Order: sequence, then structure tokens, then C-alpha cells
Amino acid sequence: MNKKTTYLALPYFFWAIIFTVLPLLLVFMFAVFRNDGEGYYFTTEYLSQLIAGKDEIIAALIRSLKLSAIATVVCLILGYPLAYILANSKSKYKSLLTTLIILPMWMNFLVRTYALLSLMENSGLINQFLGLFGIERIQFLYKESSIAVGMIYNYLPFMVLPIHSVLSKMDNRLIEAAEDLGANKFRVFTKVIFPLSLGGVISGIEMVFIPSITTFALSQILGGSKTLLIGDMIERQFLEFNNWGYGSLLSVIVIVIVLLCMFITSRFGSSDNEGGLLG
Repeated sequence: MNKKTTYLALPYFFWAIIFTVLPLLLVFMFAVFRNDGEGYYFTTEYLSQLIAGKDEIIAALIRSLKLSAIATVVCLILGYPLAYILANSKSKYKSLLTTLIILPMWMNFLVRTYALLSLMENSGLINQFLGLFGIERIQFLYKESSIAVGMIYNYLPFMVLPIHSVLSKMDNRLIEAAEDLGANKFRVFTKVIFPLSLGGVISGIEMVFIPSITTFALSQILGGSKTLLIGDMIERQFLEFNNWGYGSLLSVIVIVIVLLCMFITSRFGSSDNEGGLLG
């Protein structure tokens, strides 16, 4: 980079150092050091707590991974067709439809979740609608499935937008060339469109899976605190038990998992994803 570009990047560099790097370093420090009032010293106390409660932690971690994976897959199944339709739409309402997808993101996460709660509760709009047809009330809330629904509801736009962005910029001449060579619509999609949009798909997977695995508000509101996720365990250590060291150690585990997921998806993203009729 030239000097002018370097100077322009300095504010972002200092912002990343202050609000990203330093907080992460503090988390790592609290995980292995303890303050006895006179200073910090290295300790394995929190590691011992981790080993003692490993069964509960593993169960919460597996539950979080499972629900996050389900939410990510469903968001991909729902989001890709929606992004494809929007990208290829010639309707004059295309901008309006795109805005409707973005609009929920303008509201606070908790507001959206409580709105979903009002729909899914026993006396909510969904059960009232079902009652018009004589269908008995269904218990939607306080299950693992209700948490997954909350994840899908909140994070679906994060899957749609990156895929839509890639599909909108795709060179239609490649599709026309594939059709001229005799490829049917299915083969065009599998050999050209989807491989070329894989970068957007991977970005969408990251943007849905990573916040899903760290969530805790959804399990408390929609799950009634009956389903314990790894995010709930971390929050309790900080806010209820005031055990910052143990909470930091659990946070480090989640950070490692997130970094591992990002590494895996980056490996897929860096592979040769060019579309073509051969191969």
C-alpha cells in the first residue's frame, strides 16, 4: 500500500486493536491468571473446574453445535432460492423486496425475538389462527426446536444477502455459453451457477453459524431457560456467579471453535470453485 492508503487505514487499525485484539487478550488472560488482591498469578484452578464439569459442558456444546448446524442448513435451503429469485427478478418491486429482507435487521435483536415469542406462545397469533379451524393449541415454545426457529428467524437475512450479492454480479454470458453448449437448466445450475456463488454461500454459512453457536438470549426467551447452551453457561459465569476466570476459559473454547470453523470454510473458499461444464 502507498502512504496515503496506509494513513487512511490507521483509524481502522487502531479500532481493531482497541476493540477486538485487546478484549480477546483480556479474555485469554482471565482464563489462566487469577488476582489475589496483590497481583495476578498463573493458575490452573479454572482448568480444574472445566475438567470437573466437563460432562455438562460437552452436552451444552454439542447441543449448541447441533442447533447451529440445523439453523444454518435450513437458512441455506430457504435463503439460496430466495436470493436466486431476487437476483434474477426483473420486477419493479425488486428493491422493495430486498428492503423487506433487510428491514428486520434494523430492529434490535431482542425486539425481533420477543415479536417471535408473541407469535409462538400458547395464546399467540399462530395458535389463534389454528383455533379458527378447530385445531387444538400447539406447544411451540420451550423446546430445542423453538430455539432453532429463533435462530433461523433472526439470521436468515445474513444468509440471503451475501448469496444475493454474488448472484447479482455473476456474468450471464457464462450461463448463456453453457446453454449454447447443450446444458440443461439443472446442469447449468450445478456446474456454473452454484460453483460461482460458492463464495457467497460460505460467507452466509459463517454469518449464520458463528452467531448461532454463541447465542444465549434465544434459549432463555424461546427455550424458557430449559435448554442450556454454551452461551448460557458463559453468561451465568460472568453475571450470576461472578466467576470471570471460568467464564473466560469457556469463552476461549468457543473462540477456538469459531476460528476452526472459519479456517475450514476459508479452505473451501480458497479452492478452485470456477464453474464449467467439464469435471
